[in-house]
Amino acid sequence: MSKRKTERGRILSKSTFLRGLQCRKSLYLNAYRHELRDETGEDLLAIFKRGNEVGELAQSLFPGGINASPEKPLKIKESVAYTRKLMSEGAGTIYEAAFLHKGLLCYVDILVNDNGKWKVYEVKSSTSISDVNLMDAAFQYYLITESGIPIDDIFLVHINNRYVRYGALDIQSLFTVESVLEEVRSRQKLVAEQVRVLQKVLRNGSIPDIDIGEHCTDPYECDFRGYCWQHVPEHSVFEIHRLKKSEAFELYRRGIVRIEDIPRDYPLNPSQRLQVECHTTGSTFVDYEHLASFLDQIRYPLSFMDFETFMPAVPLFDNARPYQQIPFQYSLHYREEKGAEPEHREFLAEAGADPRKRFIERLLEDTERPGDILVYSPFERARLKEIARDIPAYAERIEALISRIQDLMIPFQKRYYYVPAMRGSYSIKAVLPALVPDMSYDDMPIADGGAAMRAFEELWYETDEERREEIRRDLLAYCELDTLAMVRIVERLEELA
Repeated sequence: MSKRKTERGRILSKSTFLRGLQCRKSLYLNAYRHELRDETGEDLLAIFKRGNEVGELAQSLFPGGINASPEKPLKIKESVAYTRKLMSEGAGTIYEAAFLHKGLLCYVDILVNDNGKWKVYEVKSSTSISDVNLMDAAFQYYLITESGIPIDDIFLVHINNRYVRYGALDIQSLFTVESVLEEVRSRQKLVAEQVRVLQKVLRNGSIPDIDIGEHCTDPYECDFRGYCWQHVPEHSVFEIHRLKKSEAFELYRRGIVRIEDIPRDYPLNPSQRLQVECHTTGSTFVDYEHLASFLDQIRYPLSFMDFETFMPAVPLFDNARPYQQIPFQYSLHYREEKGAEPEHREFLAEAGADPRKRFIERLLEDTERPGDILVYSPFERARLKEIARDIPAYAERIEALISRIQDLMIPFQKRYYYVPAMRGSYSIKAVLPALVPDMSYDDMPIADGGAAMRAFEELWYETDEERREEIRRDLLAYCELDTLAMVRIVERLEELA
């Protein structure tokens, strides 16, 4: 290992400090065994991107600042020196101010000179303050004050989830600014103690001997799980549906790791016990009476409906809130009677405008024919109620539409039907290949709601027409599969019942 790499590894930044609080083993691996890290998923990259965008927008609360961030990520010392220079020259506002002291490093989102008194503003894309945010701020306060710079106050800036946009974006109303000085000062002793512990971990030459535990996902999913969990077999106790983490790890620490090794007298609820027994015996469970009762409640003609949404942190449209689920697409399969070939209708909004009005107008047109409407989960009901709230002119028709909805998730959620291939889950991604083996979401360019959300957001700035058409085709194919999946699942249930 090169000397330069070792020196970088021993720097305890704000993010690695928080990582070390969660798990010292993860801290060490991140510093010296980076190649063992799991591949960063697209969902996490989207979170990082959103955080950066919100951080840049929050700079508008203090306009006219100077950005001290380095031209290249590893030019830390240059950024620290530039920050010091700006402070000594009396700069009013500094963005991305850098501080390095005794192996500790942090960047401050916004540093404000208020009549000679320095105030720190740390921006979060969340809608509330968590304990992790407070430890984050406490580390910053510790580092900066230990380096000899007094901090008059420290604030957390986060999204105000009660803000509703009308007209131009109101930055002052979008963000909530809260002083956390008292909470941060009360944590200084703890920070000092943990800094000493974690710096010692970074100086040691071996991976800390720490087994897996609840800390692997609390407060965040660790990106070294693939390495640390490689000894855990497929079909382990961690797959038992809604088994508490503490209970799963209790079994693990007793040496009970595989599902089939769970003692028969171990307390499980009926759904969990069913999962264990079906897995152990390889059998299928069908509650014919309740399944038939559920199917008897469904009235043909049948429509099968699925929505896709996106949820921008910063509202883009009038009468929209931060992180509101905005429907931009639906798929609808219609079946006149049992055994009939389904008809398909669909809608995909154009990027760049509020899709809600056109979405609901088209949906109401496409659902005019009578009969029940099947969805999978309460998601669609919730979105329809929100549209009725936001566009009240359609509220009465939307309520009539909602009254026709039935949830196809129920027979799987209530375990009227269960096969081991579902692995404790009743999501449509697990149910479809278990009931209809020749259908699955594998190898699809867009294979889940998160990917659909990211793809639609990509359309907002993609200028290559060929790429735009490709994204739209992939979105339409994914949403269509969701409703066709429901058609085939109902066919299978009808055969069983």
